[in-house]
Amino acid sequence: MTSEAVASPVRLRQHGGVLVVSIDNPPVNALGAGVRQGLLAAMEHAEAQADVRAVLIVGEGKAFIAGADIREFGQPPVPPSLPQVCQRIESCAKPVVAAIHGAALGGGLEVALAAHYRLALPAAQLGLPEVNLGLLPGAGGTQRAPRLMGAMAAAELMLSGKPLSAAAALAAGLVDRCVEATGATGATDPTAAGLAYAEELLAQGAAPRPTRDLPIADKAAVLPQLDALAAETAKKSRGLFSPLKIVECVRAAVELPFDEGMALERALFVECLNSPQRAGLVHAFFAERETAKIPEAQASTPRAVAHVGVVGGGTMGAGITVAALDAGLTVTMVERDAASIARGQAHVEKVYDGLIAKGRMTPEAKAATMARYTPSTAYADLGTVDLVIEAVFEDLDVKKAVFQELDRVCKPGAVLATNTSYLDIDAIAAATARPQDVIGLHFFSPANIMKLLEIVVPAR
Repeated sequence: MTSEAVASPVRLRQHGGVLVVSIDNPPVNALGAGVRQGLLAAMEHAEAQADVRAVLIVGEGKAFIAGADIREFGQPPVPPSLPQVCQRIESCAKPVVAAIHGAALGGGLEVALAAHYRLALPAAQLGLPEVNLGLLPGAGGTQRAPRLMGAMAAAELMLSGKPLSAAAALAAGLVDRCVEATGATGATDPTAAGLAYAEELLAQGAAPRPTRDLPIADKAAVLPQLDALAAETAKKSRGLFSPLKIVECVRAAVELPFDEGMALERALFVECLNSPQRAGLVHAFFAERETAKIPEAQASTPRAVAHVGVVGGGTMGAGITVAALDAGLTVTMVERDAASIARGQAHVEKVYDGLIAKGRMTPEAKAATMARYTPSTAYADLGTVDLVIEAVFEDLDVKKAVFQELDRVCKPGAVLATNTSYLDIDAIAAATARPQDVIGLHFFSPANIMKLLEIVVPAR
């Protein structure tokens, strides 16, 4: 039997005893008011129909649910709230399965955590990245994730803001099953996979399994670990507000009954929402999106960049080199003599050695990255680069001399960039016979960490 309920952007259809709840809110199934209202109505419908034995939540298109609807940022709230929706999913009297493909981020993952069973497809990405916007998960993520994957792992997931792959999520306990890729393209249909899992659960007599009821293991051992994490987070996150609040919420998940933990999460979420740090990070988020819309960028034809040259191996030059290497590019660094280039390479290697010491990089990954790095004391080695960035000290005559050399050795069409923060770009460009290829790329230190780049366009 197939029936359609009038609920856009959430559609209902029944397949045997399973009510399929499809979220269709392109492009990424963001959790706008219509989606929240549709999910709430779907749970009511499921419980009202005697022939519905289980519920399957899936996303249409390329994602499960990629998070909040940014169009609602700064707008008056429209009911129901996401915590109310998640509570209703979790309290459903019939088993609820979330079939996750593509992105399940932020509130999207919180919806999945509120389901009773979770299935991940091969390309799924599961994460709680709210910290990147100065927030914390505010719909039960701080309380449910620790019950599934352990308090410390959940805290690290939220503090990093980085997603887990399907395999990593399974290993962590965040999902119950991963599905093998099928077909020539390696794709899997989330609805078909979810229906198969839901029907298997029904055949086994599986009952609803609210995440809120799951215990957190070894609480006594976890609390000192959270104390240490709080101290470490305080050092790493100076000037930020939400990271320590995340740790506080996870501690509440360990120490308090679920409902009290939820109340604390909501209170701290509101504190984060009203913080100047959140306002600044959200402003930066939208500013990054706006950079793609500037008229000059839209009217220009991009030049392909695969090989980058960096002139200067000091702190700034090394940071720019690391940023380019991390972007997957090939880099040639040029310095004036052997001792200087050795110091420049040491600066670069120090960054990666630090990551290895922190467990964030393997020696093999460092070796693979450094294989794309070439040190040199000869400008001629920049003859094949697509982009060269000058990062020598702030002296106009020195920079003019550098650009005269670059003009001599670089191929036609190469972009010649200066990292100057205040010198006259036009004067530097005038030192070349191709001022139209000269720009300013002002990185902020440390260049491999600061996600800010000022682009300065000369008059010609």
